Amino acid sequence: MPRTAPSQDDAIRLTPWRVERWTPTARTSVALLVAAQLGLALAPLVLDAGWVDRLTTLFIYAILALMWNALAGYAGQVSVGHQAFFGLGAYAAVRLANAGMSPYPALLAGALAVAALSIPISYLMLRLRGGEFAIGMWVLAALAHLLVNLDTLIQGETGTSLIALQQYDPGTRRLTTYWMALAVMVALGWCVFVLLRSRTGVALQAIRDDEDAAASVGVRVLPAKRLIFVLSAFGCAAAGALWLATSVTFQPKTYFSVQWTAYMLFMVLVGGIGTYEGPIIGAALFFAIETFFGATGVTYLIGLGVVAVLFALFLPKGLWGEFEQRTGLQLLPVGYRLNADPAPARRSQAPTRSTPLENSHA
Repeated sequence: MPRTAPSQDDAIRLTPWRVERWTPTARTSVALLVAAQLGLALAPLVLDAGWVDRLTTLFIYAILALMWNALAGYAGQVSVGHQAFFGLGAYAAVRLANAGMSPYPALLAGALAVAALSIPISYLMLRLRGGEFAIGMWVLAALAHLLVNLDTLIQGETGTSLIALQQYDPGTRRLTTYWMALAVMVALGWCVFVLLRSRTGVALQAIRDDEDAAASVGVRVLPAKRLIFVLSAFGCAAAGALWLATSVTFQPKTYFSVQWTAYMLFMVLVGGIGTYEGPIIGAALFFAIETFFGATGVTYLIGLGVVAVLFALFLPKGLWGEFEQRTGLQLLPVGYRLNADPAPARRSQAPTRSTPLENSHA
């Protein structure tokens, strides 16, 4: 019987597919990101004081965006009360510094204390789902605000100051806060990157898509959710402590304001929820908008709300999510992708005897 040429469908079936995570583009992107982070570490040597302060603010925004996206975008736990951890981080730093701890170690120790506190909180909060979880977190933030107001050191809404920072001259304080904010942002960013590329990251995304289905195939739902919940609590607490270092004063009404979670929502929604690059882009965009329009007051806040609603309605994947969907480009891949090797497809036009190595891949 004469041999017929393989059809196009046969060629597709014969084409071996390979699962990829790293691509040349991704490797280049990671190298450029590391170089940029090293450049930012040296930036204060050439930038004036105003830009050092502004970049410190940007780093804090990026921390908040990364942490909220890790919890909501990858684990599906949408919180409208993460200002609780932001405010508690600053409060814990004030308390530790008042007890005699050096101010900058107190910032980190305060964030760690809040992370430890978030563990027992998680046993209650993570049993809630969807809207119940979101409302529960908001109630938690309101309760934390009230309890902090009862502390005589804080003096109610009058607040207090991190007086221990006055032992440093303004230049030293500015540079120390800048480098500490940069270090926390970089460390948390890479921590989230590594976590999402692990088995736990896969489990979190399965929980986000369908928690019951994930549990039915053996995913340990609560431990995975608790891990990302505690990490996000630590990150937001560190951001609150760093914000305290930039402003020195602590007023509960400011630090426990829902506007902080609104900022997180805006940055993640505009950048691209559920993507790694999106929150970074969203933080940079929010930083630029605040720099140019922040002085307009209420109009600025209304504008942020309108933009967030428009993105949720008409561009739900955000800027980077839409770009990634259209181009297939992933700069910092945390998942896998299936790619076809075109070379075997071309060879299928003239079939040859398979080698043992090819058979082993079949």
